Amino acid sequence: MGKAPNLWFKRFFCMWLPCLMLILIYYSLFAIHLSFCEEYKFDVSEIEKKPYHIGGYLEFYPILFGLDKTSALYKLNFYDRDKESTTEQYNGTLQLEASLEKGISKLYVKTYTNYLNSYQYETTKFKIFEGNLSVKPSSSWIFETGKKTMSWGKGYAWNPAAFLDRTKDPNDPELSREGFILASMDFTKSFAGGNLKTFSFTPVVIPAYSGVNDDFGEVGHLNFASKFYFLFHDTDIDFMLLTGGSRTTRYGIDLSKNILTNLEVHGECSLINGYKKTKVDSSGNTSQSTYNAFNYLVGLRYLSQKDTTFILEYYHNGTGYTPNEMRDYFSFIEKAYEIYNATGNPGMLNKATNFAQNIYGRANPGKNYLYLRILQKDPFDILYVTPAITMLANSDDKSFSLMPEIVYTGITNFEFRLRGGPIVGKSGSEYGEKQNDYRIDFRIRYYF
Repeated sequence: MGKAPNLWFKRFFCMWLPCLMLILIYYSLFAIHLSFCEEYKFDVSEIEKKPYHIGGYLEFYPILFGLDKTSALYKLNFYDRDKESTTEQYNGTLQLEASLEKGISKLYVKTYTNYLNSYQYETTKFKIFEGNLSVKPSSSWIFETGKKTMSWGKGYAWNPAAFLDRTKDPNDPELSREGFILASMDFTKSFAGGNLKTFSFTPVVIPAYSGVNDDFGEVGHLNFASKFYFLFHDTDIDFMLLTGGSRTTRYGIDLSKNILTNLEVHGECSLINGYKKTKVDSSGNTSQSTYNAFNYLVGLRYLSQKDTTFILEYYHNGTGYTPNEMRDYFSFIEKAYEIYNATGNPGMLNKATNFAQNIYGRANPGKNYLYLRILQKDPFDILYVTPAITMLANSDDKSFSLMPEIVYTGITNFEFRLRGGPIVGKSGSEYGEKQNDYRIDFRIRYYF
């Protein structure tokens, strides 16, 4: 990207986006006025269930990053580039969903096509996120096979017990994720009296071979998982298990309960047997330890009388790194950068990049995190507008990101989201060493 697109991008965010949002709000209020003047007509065909469904969304999603030239990850990713203060990224996404029901059978497919243009590369990827066949011979039994996202766990930003799902992005946890190829059965039984209201059992078989779930873990294994669900005393409880050979055996439990009509609490924990943790010291030497990792999450969701939603979660990552271990890795990057400047040899930086991609670069590599999200629906009776603010913090080193946003849905089938905020932390902390000081993004999504 040259300077001209970068300048246009800044002007677009700083001047034209606020004007666009004001125009959309005005348009929405005008449309509401017209809707009261129209005569309502009832069409029976609108409520008839069709045997098929086709839908999805088309999205344009540009992002502006403000770069931190003093951070370790900036030096790692931009060591061979001109010193820049900002960089932009352009994303285009097409997600399609289709389903077909015939008798007791249902076929479901979700595809994902993404165009990405960033400072690193330009690429277009196509993936089948889900594609499965389900058979429901009775209200108690469901059999499924194909590619599927299981969505285990009760947490909003994290799911330590979601053994069969890909990791969420805590910055956007509601995004669709790619599933795995598997076969499952679901048996559900309800009870008329007593404290146990509902019970269900879900066994799952997930293969991992070359070309089939080869990113699930070690290939050449047939893995087995199960989930037991209980609705007991108005509390949702799940027990989960995964064993096989691709991943070490792990156990999980989650629960959620509405303490009040507007207050829900939830929790989730998992035990991973024989977890292997690799770390690097400040000189680039690696070591590995094996232990049983314990992860847990506690959270709540509260809806006020003024339609304000609060989501608060605390997450302990037993597989994560302590602040000292994170500082060792950042110190290694600094030393590798000094060697590159002195000799022109990027070998040590390439080694640090491998660690970033495979170990330290995962979402939230630290030990303890705090998540807070506050949403206000239709503030001051302004319809179709939802402002929100999200904080994601490493509670060990006190670094964090803060992301205010505003979402507008006043035009049929469209969603507009503008958000941006700082990334804050001292030297050596997780967020303090990220390559960005801030980010601003604008998402336009059209649903069909």
